[in-house]
Amino acid sequence: MRHINAQQIELSHETIEPTQRVTEKPIVTTGHLEIGELKGCSVGIWEMSSGNMTDVEEDEYFVVLSGRGTVQVLAENGFTEQTQRLTVGSVVRLVAGMHTVWKVEEPLRKIYITPSDETPART
Repeated sequence: MRHINAQQIELSHETIEPTQRVTEKPIVTTGHLEIGELKGCSVGIWEMSSGNMTDVEEDEYFVVLSGRGTVQVLAENGFTEQTQRLTVGSVVRLVAGMHTVWKVEEPLRKIYITPSDETPART
């Protein structure tokens, strides 16, 4: 058995790439830590500071542990525009190729599960 307190473990943050910035201020940072694998899937912890950023997603399920904000899927690559409110306990499925805008009001921490490159994605 392995135990990690996902809400208390410290994550090392880095400033997001300039191409991901929505505004110059505040300076947005993210941090992550892969904590293991399960049947070919990576399991990890990811955190984003308050602020806004864009991203192009990979296949992923995640559960919000702390913080609040929204993730907006843009109408690109055949996806329908939609916005999901994120609060503690939210479970969200992202699909590879989604263009998103993250708007975080309180630092957001999540547990994520992503397939390895060899694992076919399922909806």
